[in-house]
Amino acid sequence: MRPLDRIRDAVRRGDRLTAEDGLALFLEPDLLAVGQLANEVREARHGDRTYFNRNMRIEVTNVCVASCLFCSFAKLEAHMPGAHTMSLEEAWRELETRMDDPPTEVHVVNGLHPGLPFSYYEELLRGFKRIKPDVHMKCFTAVEIHFFAQHYGMTHAEVLERLRAAGLDSLPGGGAEIFDEDVRSRISADKATAAEYLEVHRVAHRMGMRTNATMLYGHIETFAHRVDHLLRLRALQDETKGLQAFIPLAFHPDGNGMKNLPAPTAVDDLRTLAVSRLMLDNVDHIKAYWVSLTPDVAQVALRFGADDIDGTIVHETIYKAAGTRSPGALSEGELIRLIREAGRVPIERDTLYNVVREHPRAEVPEAALKPRERLKARLPVVHDKQVRS
Repeated sequence: MRPLDRIRDAVRRGDRLTAEDGLALFLEPDLLAVGQLANEVREARHGDRTYFNRNMRIEVTNVCVASCLFCSFAKLEAHMPGAHTMSLEEAWRELETRMDDPPTEVHVVNGLHPGLPFSYYEELLRGFKRIKPDVHMKCFTAVEIHFFAQHYGMTHAEVLERLRAAGLDSLPGGGAEIFDEDVRSRISADKATAAEYLEVHRVAHRMGMRTNATMLYGHIETFAHRVDHLLRLRALQDETKGLQAFIPLAFHPDGNGMKNLPAPTAVDDLRTLAVSRLMLDNVDHIKAYWVSLTPDVAQVALRFGADDIDGTIVHETIYKAAGTRSPGALSEGELIRLIREAGRVPIERDTLYNVVREHPRAEVPEAALKPRERLKARLPVVHDKQVRS
């Protein structure tokens, strides 16, 4: 029996896939068959529903003591060209200027700045909550939380307790990179280890917080490293049940220490999403992050296991620094169109996946038809006798 046939049978029986199965899925030549199986699992969980939200990202500082090879965003010193740190007023203004059509979520991730007081981050959160008390603050990766604990002399729990008191609601998933210790030591040696990343999430889950998780793929890691990464997240979820979404992040090479490596292809993107859906049987949502994938690939990913396309974003600088071809933002209408043209039902959600609004399914709009079909639709009907005459 072919490995894929055996894996398909296991999935349909509800059996948990093994590391060997995960590697076989990455090596399977028939990408469409892997995608079809992932889509089967996705539709069993979510039907045609595809989630998005109205969110905005703010990176308040790119000053960072870590020297990750894959990063095009960080600046080691505050005085370096391109380094920036927003004042609190500048950061708050980002939300104030959008209050005519306010987001439901503010997503903040930053560099590891050694020169800011911890009170800066507390006041940052309090200020956003003063502007919009019901906004969901999804802020600070596990790497940032670990840095705060070390730099300011606190435990992970103490950091999270103080930030929650200031308005923190959940954690984003960034900073996971690849958990394999050898790969991690080569690409990001001077920041939180895999064990420390997972421990921050574990502590947050015990406190009742929900978090996301990520994986940076397409650089020097192997397929086996990706499978190992997924299995460690699956084990954490077995233990805590606090992960609500997994986001594979495509490596972008521009402007960083691994600029000589090629970026992953669309085939690799789609395969990684599909395998993630099949291996992470205890995580509800797989996100096709359109910023790293491009909107076009993210749209196709909705048939390869992904059920979430992220949100409006508004202001993203990390992937922009790495040369992404994606726009800086997508409107709510553009997201709805992407989802509908993929044959899915757009569901606006909040950060915790509560439904805000379910948009109706739509027929494929004329703009999405092939040019020949559009032309045919606009030509007048010519009857047989007219042709003969």
